[in-house]
Amino acid sequence: MKIIHRLLAALHGFVGIGALFGGLAAIINPQAPLGMPIEALKGSPFSNYLIPGIILFTVIGLGNIFSALMFRFKLKFQGYISSVFSWALVIWIVVQCVMLNTVVFLHILFLIIGLVEGALSMVILFRERLFPTNLIIKLLYGIKGQRRLT
Repeated sequence: MKIIHRLLAALHGFVGIGALFGGLAAIINPQAPLGMPIEALKGSPFSNYLIPGIILFTVIGLGNIFSALMFRFKLKFQGYISSVFSWALVIWIVVQCVMLNTVVFLHILFLIIGLVEGALSMVILFRERLFPTNLIIKLLYGIKGQRRLT
């Protein structure tokens, strides 16, 4: 379990730091952050990168840093917080690919990272038998118990 916690803390820290820098770049220079052309937003609801930059900085960046700190200080609900920001990353990447109408290596990499974070977060929830995994476990044991009776 210790390995899972360390791995999740490292992944959340990596994602968080990258998102803070990317989001800050978009906030500072919303017309062409890190050389990204404004034409890439054609067909999206945004005219520049300011709003996506704010979302990237706050939700993905600060959220993942917060999640990493939850593991560092072994706080309660770390499985829930990790799960929320893991799936937020997955949703962010999918929406970004749809809006930009493109998929590049970094999209695939961060999608995989988000999915791995989400899966590891679920392992924590199952091991600690927290809601909703406790219900799933009870349901599975209930089905298993009924099979023994017949």
